[in-house]
Amino acid sequence: MSHNINFNELTGKFSFYSVKEKAWWGGGHIADTYESSREVLVKSQLDYPVIKEPITYTFPSGKVERSDTDFYTFRGDTEQILGTGLKADYTVLQNEDAFRFFDEIAKGEGILYETAGALGKGERIFITAKLPKYIKVGNNDLIEQYLFLTLSHDGKSSITVAFTPIRIVCNNTLNIALANCSNVVKIRHTPNLQEQLKEAHKVMGMVNTLAPVFEQTYSHWAKVKITDKQLHKLVQQAMAPDKETLLHLQQGEESLTSGKYRNMVYGILGYNAYSDTQQLDTTKGTVFGAFNAVTGYFQNVRDYKNAEDKIDAVIYGGIAQKKTQAAFDLCEAFAKYGEDALILN
Repeated sequence: MSHNINFNELTGKFSFYSVKEKAWWGGGHIADTYESSREVLVKSQLDYPVIKEPITYTFPSGKVERSDTDFYTFRGDTEQILGTGLKADYTVLQNEDAFRFFDEIAKGEGILYETAGALGKGERIFITAKLPKYIKVGNNDLIEQYLFLTLSHDGKSSITVAFTPIRIVCNNTLNIALANCSNVVKIRHTPNLQEQLKEAHKVMGMVNTLAPVFEQTYSHWAKVKITDKQLHKLVQQAMAPDKETLLHLQQGEESLTSGKYRNMVYGILGYNAYSDTQQLDTTKGTVFGAFNAVTGYFQNVRDYKNAEDKIDAVIYGGIAQKKTQAAFDLCEAFAKYGEDALILN
């Protein structure tokens, strides 16, 4: 299954929910309107309990012993094993509690559930919820604000909540960790998990801190012009995987760089040239447009093996996040110093 979205054999449905848009692939339940957390939980096929039990050892003599140090988790509906070798203090966060966490964050805020689903056997789930306020760039370019939550039931990762501004028109994820600001909150599966979840207000504090910074930064970038030639150099520099690649470019030896690298660079430049979102007053020939071309490429053009690969690339420090961060840093430098910020001349 190329998209790695869980298929529930009991219900005969994929564990994926989206409002109007087919966000990552073409299946699952597509809703016409926003629905309650309970409705999303059920329609995304996430309404299954996760149970933790001690691992049982059977000796040749027939004697059975239950371990008090090694545990495993499994789905209560399909009984599929999700994780093994878990410690005694590993605490399960039920899927419905993840939605409850969002509902707690949203008290009085009017949060809207956009996507939800499970990957693999159901060991990893994701929820995307839209916040009611926008980041405004220029006079009419609005960027939506989203919270993205993932959690695993296999003990391999923490519960993660990320703040991601997304452009309305093309759903570009801009997952940037700004200087002195973190856009990610991680919660470990420990016995005090519920206490940590009660500190949900910290997540909204994170959003309220970051949103004005994004708005100020992007509005400034939208006023700073960049030529096509400068854009080409900026993208080449930001996407370069190593110093050797930069050296080849400085010496005019682009043909000696890898084909994979060149495809990425020209994919971004192609997106910049042909995407409707790159022809707005705020994006056409601006530094904000340069950054939007990079994020647009990774969100809408680049091919990923499956939905999980895309989540890892965009949210969990994979290539999309690393390259987007490099582009962000270079755009910030260009907005301050102009072409002097580029080492390719």
